[in-house]
Amino acid sequence: MPALEQFLGSAADLSAATVNRLTRQWQDDHAAFQRRDLAETDYVYVWADGVHPRVRLGQAHSCVLVLMGVRPDGSKELIALAEGLRESTESWADLPRDCRRRGMRDPELVVGDGAMGLWRALAEVFPQARHQRCWVHKTRNVINALPKSVHAGAKKALQEITGAEDRAHAEQAAKQFTKDYGAKWPKAAEKITGDLDELLAFYDLPAEHWIHLRTTNPIESTFATIRLRTKVTRGAGSPAAALAMVFKLAEAAQARWRAVTAPRLVALVRSGARFENGHLVEHAEEAAA
Repeated sequence: MPALEQFLGSAADLSAATVNRLTRQWQDDHAAFQRRDLAETDYVYVWADGVHPRVRLGQAHSCVLVLMGVRPDGSKELIALAEGLRESTESWADLPRDCRRRGMRDPELVVGDGAMGLWRALAEVFPQARHQRCWVHKTRNVINALPKSVHAGAKKALQEITGAEDRAHAEQAAKQFTKDYGAKWPKAAEKITGDLDELLAFYDLPAEHWIHLRTTNPIESTFATIRLRTKVTRGAGSPAAALAMVFKLAEAAQARWRAVTAPRLVALVRSGARFENGHLVEHAEEAAA
């Protein structure tokens, strides 16, 4: 990490040979990370997002595709990071497909934005995983489909859905949103009603985890910091070196990631325990006993 800090903080003090050596090492580290065996690692929840870290990548519209997961002990971990196209099914399929090849099993839930490429890829590679649409991305998309004059009211109405105490109240709030905005702006309402099941999937998981599972914020917040760091330099040379630099920054940030709230419940989720509106439901035989 000191070498990375030095590169980003005062690259002018480093010789060309030192910069070349650092970037080669970062590329080697990234390659080794992307080849590691995942058979002995389990990810119960996974966040997936395509982010733009302000570095020069290989293609004009490329971004960094990121998978981050939660292990059964509740700790967060970077799973994979690669260059790709946000809306491309093939780009998204390559990343989880490679993870599957290296032994990764289906997570219980994947949280992602509305990129169709992502969901098509997940259905192919991890068919057992449930899907949760990110509420930050969804809110942005809905608001963009409405005139500015109703933005404030619409945002409050959307918060009534995502902040509801249980699924029934969330569904009722969604109906109210459709009633209030659907007649004049049907496309905005359809963005909610068309994805409602995947927007409310988090209600079937522990209430303590809802704050983590409604959005892709764990990725977004990490890369907000990375963007600030990469802004200091114009990049690390080639697109491959720039991507490796982003990886090293994410790897360093990982040491500061906090476990999810109530980490003990993550293992219960993986074991097949059933939750209803955030609360653990007793198995019939346990209740009878």
